[in-house]
Amino acid sequence: MERVQGTVEKGYGQVAKVLAEQLEQTHGGAAVSVYHKGRKVVDVWGGRRDRAGNPWEQDTLSISFSTTKGVTATLLHMMVDRGLLGYDDPVAKHWPEFAEGGKDAITVRHLLTHTANLYDVRSLIDHADQLNDWEEMTRRLAQRTPPRAPTKASTYHAMTYGWLVGEVIRRVAGDGRTFAQIVQDELAVPLSLDGLFVGVPDEHHPRVAELLMGGDPFGAKKSGENKNKKNDRAKMIARARKGMKLAEKVGIKYDTRSFADAMMAPGFNPRSLNTPESLRASMPAVNGAFTARSLAKMYAALAGGGQIDGVRILSEETLQEATRRHIKTVDRVIPVPMNWRLGYHQPFVLARRPPRSFGHFGFGGSGGWACPERNLSVALTVNSGTGSPWGDLRIMRIGRAALKAADRMG
Repeated sequence: MERVQGTVEKGYGQVAKVLAEQLEQTHGGAAVSVYHKGRKVVDVWGGRRDRAGNPWEQDTLSISFSTTKGVTATLLHMMVDRGLLGYDDPVAKHWPEFAEGGKDAITVRHLLTHTANLYDVRSLIDHADQLNDWEEMTRRLAQRTPPRAPTKASTYHAMTYGWLVGEVIRRVAGDGRTFAQIVQDELAVPLSLDGLFVGVPDEHHPRVAELLMGGDPFGAKKSGENKNKKNDRAKMIARARKGMKLAEKVGIKYDTRSFADAMMAPGFNPRSLNTPESLRASMPAVNGAFTARSLAKMYAALAGGGQIDGVRILSEETLQEATRRHIKTVDRVIPVPMNWRLGYHQPFVLARRPPRSFGHFGFGGSGGWACPERNLSVALTVNSGTGSPWGDLRIMRIGRAALKAADRMG
């Protein structure tokens, strides 16, 4: 079994064991952190952080794709908590240029629930290099005319979400800070986080694990694909198919074109995020670089009613509104019920999904989430995988182990 490093409190050893088993079957590395009742009970890592085979270190950062959206949402909720905006404010109230193209009725709540119909990145840009340019991306989105008015059904804004919500955050902050600086000032520094970046400073680039995306995340050792893993994957595929059938019953047709429009930026390759230019850029739906312990601590604050270690980042009232279920139907891009909150979804777990849980998973297998019922948070960072929730089940297995441990410990 692959050896993992770090610390594990008594009663939570199965979480580390699951990570070790996963590292045996992958060609990359990973880190897991779990907080329970405000205490860090698991903080482990292992595997390789690059193609050269260098080991994953305690301070290794990993680009976590859509897991970034949960961090972005948390910042927006903090701005609401301060009275700088409301969820039902028109976006154009704070970003006047956004009203162009008939978007004056789109609200902040529409952005957070993926119902604004501004998901199409495929026709928004000419080449993926433009994703590194904040001003260009927000200008193009402000000029955009959506294909239809906001709808009750969600269409996952896989890439555009970040600039839409991120620019609202910058506008209401009102002091000219970059999005990267806001992340540091409002979350990383107050919570004493050792690695939470959306736009990585040059001096931290050596900490970032190389993305090794492509192929089966369990493909390094085909013999490792045992019966239990096949059964787990079959269950997720069955859930997706059931979701599509349910959607059709209520008049929502899953659309593969919407998937391509939302996900496939021209010329974009996940490994392009390894470049210095992309690391420096802020893409608040895509390129957050985190340690697992930083993600887990942020979600631990949310699981604990908005505070941890005497630092409050959200009031309980705002947190309750931000994390209640807003969308019950199947998403038009991701063919399962995501149970969208405001910027978070209900996590997938290979067990019964805790009804009040919330967080965000990312392409490649990463994720972070909170379970208020147990005052529990879980985070996984990786540099190799194929996707979530049906292509890569590692975060779901980690979550199941963490839930069982928390229930045993009471």
